[in-house]
Amino acid sequence: MHMPNNFSVNENLGLLFEKLESFIQSKTIFGESLKIGETTLIPVVDVSFGMGSGGGDGSDPKGNGGTGGGAGIGAKATPTALIVIKGDNIEVLPIKKSSGLEKLIEMVPQIVDEVKLHKHVKKEEPSEE
Repeated sequence: MHMPNNFSVNENLGLLFEKLESFIQSKTIFGESLKIGETTLIPVVDVSFGMGSGGGDGSDPKGNGGTGGGAGIGAKATPTALIVIKGDNIEVLPIKKSSGLEKLIEMVPQIVDEVKLHKHVKKEEPSEE
């Protein structure tokens, strides 16, 4: 049975978009949050993609024919920023620029201190009996 060429292309494009939809979700753009003490970190990711699809049919001089189709997709996810939430203070630290990364590195000792304090407070809490 000879299928029209556009059926293969449409089928391939549909499959590509279906797979792309499962790849790009809100968790792809905004990663899962990480809570450290009173600070919440949310990674932000830049996602780009490219895709293509094609199909064709043909026959040889003897009358033997065939159809074919193909599709391809590529995607890239790059971390671009970090959202830092501490109490009512919300900061967006860009990762692409060195200033954001430097600021994040500057915050590491403060975050480590919060984790230590949080663990220390939990140990001192009396157990209810």
